[in-house]
Amino acid sequence: MKRMLQIAVVLTSLWLLLGSTSFSSIHASTELHNKKSEAKLNVMSFNLRYLNDSDPSPHTWEERRSTVRQVIRMEQADIIGTQEAVYQQVKDLASDLPNYAWIGQGREGGSKGEFMSIFYNKNRFTPLEYNHYWLSDTPDIVGSTSWGNTIPRMVTWVKFLDHQSNKAFYFINTHFDHMSEDARENSARLISEKVKELDSDLPVILTGDFNAGPESIPHDILQQQGKFVDTFIAAEKRINEELGTFNGYDNPSGGGADNRIDWILSRGEITTEYHKIINFRKNGQYPSDHYPVLSRVTF
Repeated sequence: MKRMLQIAVVLTSLWLLLGSTSFSSIHASTELHNKKSEAKLNVMSFNLRYLNDSDPSPHTWEERRSTVRQVIRMEQADIIGTQEAVYQQVKDLASDLPNYAWIGQGREGGSKGEFMSIFYNKNRFTPLEYNHYWLSDTPDIVGSTSWGNTIPRMVTWVKFLDHQSNKAFYFINTHFDHMSEDARENSARLISEKVKELDSDLPVILTGDFNAGPESIPHDILQQQGKFVDTFIAAEKRINEELGTFNGYDNPSGGGADNRIDWILSRGEITTEYHKIINFRKNGQYPSDHYPVLSRVTF
């Protein structure tokens, strides 16, 4: 009887041990799953200033190129919406950033004209779907223009899968016209309508050079009609918030806060830890005539 009691005690202890271990494993696994399901991204918008023969030294692309690479690496950007880069610059950047892949098309079709390329960490993200459209009355026609803009303006968007969190999301990148206010307003309306065609259950990030300040009508349209949130405004912390984003190679203030024309907007259940206007210069060398901006977002 005593021996049977001892066996029962041993079995009970073993069961409790295994049960406790199993419960701990399940609990740990649940915690791991919960942590893994939260996506944290460093999102950057960067107008690279197009390659041309008129920019004097030290503002040529070849002179700025290494500084552009340094900024992106230094800020550990996961995804970058770029504006203005022509095909040669896109290829140069791809060569300089071997851990990134890119998606884009020239605004005049194929490799012609400026790109709204999206660079992404290819070890973390997989593109599931992508497309382009033009900011005009005929958005499906390559190179089309409307509303007073004399050069084509476009959007590139990608649906990504983030392998760290196993979550999908949309990333949209654009560049609004620099001359026509009517074009900027209509571009904001078009994006606000086109975003409704995407899966409404997924978060959306919109980057771009909008050639308009934070108090502008295009900004209001994207917030009210497009249901976008400005991550600069939503951020728990803002770094260099007194700056604008167009420095013109000679204005360290970027034109001041009213000249914040490069935005990162979000739609859906996204929070912003911080937003940063990056005024880095390497030995006085501006990486571009625009300051890149970066937001740390979570969804």
